[in-house]
Amino acid sequence: MSQSVHNRIETVPHRVNRLSIAVGEPFDVFRARYESAVPRFEAERFRRLVEDEADWDTILQATAENAPHTFIIYWAGDFNALMRLAGDRLRCVEYLMGNHTIAQRMFHHNPAILLYAPLRTTIHEDAAGETWFTVEQPSSHFSSFGSPDITEVGLELDRELAALLEYLDVPVPAALT
Repeated sequence: MSQSVHNRIETVPHRVNRLSIAVGEPFDVFRARYESAVPRFEAERFRRLVEDEADWDTILQATAENAPHTFIIYWAGDFNALMRLAGDRLRCVEYLMGNHTIAQRMFHHNPAILLYAPLRTTIHEDAAGETWFTVEQPSSHFSSFGSPDITEVGLELDRELAALLEYLDVPVPAALT
């Protein structure tokens, strides 16, 4: 008896490298520098471009203008006030950071890449008050799709992430270069 397409299940175990970098400056200072280097997604601008059915070259140009260091913040979550209600005093802000024009280059091979694009990042404090930037290595996620084209873009994202960290003047993990 043949298996119905509705009963197919794929399980893909893969290893992910989480990169945590001590940034060497206070939480608020690094957060402000990060958010300046990685600006918010200009949602209204792109909504209008979609409405106007802009061509992809226009999207590429608008994205380059929105992302001076390749990446854009699509979402940020600051749950500190909520966590303080449980007595926690450590600070952490979570971000979804990415670039839809880069994601598109993987999307047409397998739309499931959106599971990992945009990238999740955090800026957080540890118990000693040190500030950390944490992100999972892009290529360690995207290589799990088994597509050389997707893997190549994941490696490119590693290099772009390294360039951002270099711009922010924080140590660049060897895994990214």
